[in-house]
Amino acid sequence: MTLARLAALLAALTLPGTGQAEPPSLTVLDYSSLRGWDADDHAAALRVFLNTCPDLSAPDWQALCTVAEQQTNARTFFELFFTPVLVEDGNPALFTGYFEPELNGSLTPTPRYRHPLYRMPPEARQQPWLSRRDIETSGVLQGRGLEIAWVDDPVELFFLQIQGSGRIRLPDGKVLRVGYGGKNGQEYSSIGQELVRRGTYSAHQVSAQVIKNWVRRNPEEGAELLRHNASYVFFRVVDTVAPEDGPVGAMNRSVTAGRSVAVDPSYTPLGAPVWVEKDGTLPMNRLMVAQDTGSAIKGAQRADIFVGTGDKAGRLAGRLKDPGRMVVLLPIQRAYAMLPGDSL
Repeated sequence: MTLARLAALLAALTLPGTGQAEPPSLTVLDYSSLRGWDADDHAAALRVFLNTCPDLSAPDWQALCTVAEQQTNARTFFELFFTPVLVEDGNPALFTGYFEPELNGSLTPTPRYRHPLYRMPPEARQQPWLSRRDIETSGVLQGRGLEIAWVDDPVELFFLQIQGSGRIRLPDGKVLRVGYGGKNGQEYSSIGQELVRRGTYSAHQVSAQVIKNWVRRNPEEGAELLRHNASYVFFRVVDTVAPEDGPVGAMNRSVTAGRSVAVDPSYTPLGAPVWVEKDGTLPMNRLMVAQDTGSAIKGAQRADIFVGTGDKAGRLAGRLKDPGRMVVLLPIQRAYAMLPGDSL
């Protein structure tokens, strides 16, 4: 589907939270209006772009990929062949962070390791399937050989499902990598927002670590809180990625810390370069690539920045909840085809 057709399609969609059908606002910008553009490491962004560029099937993208492989000046490449387009849907921009968690686990169940990660059962492909509550309380997955591994912490397992991929450190020191293998088709619900709704915390207090601590202090209520999110994620073993590379994203390629971003593909095409202007305590002006998606990533100006692997990355990701602006870089012809008055 071309982006011009995509714009027409979006005009017929009901945007989240508005209750009304309206087209996105599309504004073509100049590179001089991108804050910090001159100071970025465009060569680093180009390397990440090339990682998924071969998977883009449209002829104009394929032509750009061929040119990109021959570039010696990355900034010139982007400025010559792409046009910055600001896509807005009426909702404010929000940048969060995600990471690749590392859990302790085992390939066999033990008294310590007793919380399983499951492969997707065949019947779950008929969606929507059972809710998280139904899956956990009915035992429908048990004893069927669907277990990939067992971990020692159900709270970390829940957040592994939120992240969609991670590493399981086994007792012998080896590491098993797992990635997204499907879900039950139920709607994602934020348990952080639920805690705010209940009055347990105010919005500015909520973070992943705050949620984890509350669930552990309140094990029975905590289990019920986690089940408020009806969405349930299944996993698969990932054995095609080098240990030093990032986890596999929605494009089935490794994502890169600080350069890969998860977006809503209804507004931002996967594989496209995106210019991120993130405000907050850790401001960032950087060219990234839209290489991933997420259940909670909905909207034209909603993005999740991949920040790395492990606990340190997890703490950083948990602190990111910032405003700003995201600008999509599109092939020039596509960008101008989207302008009002042009034929879609």
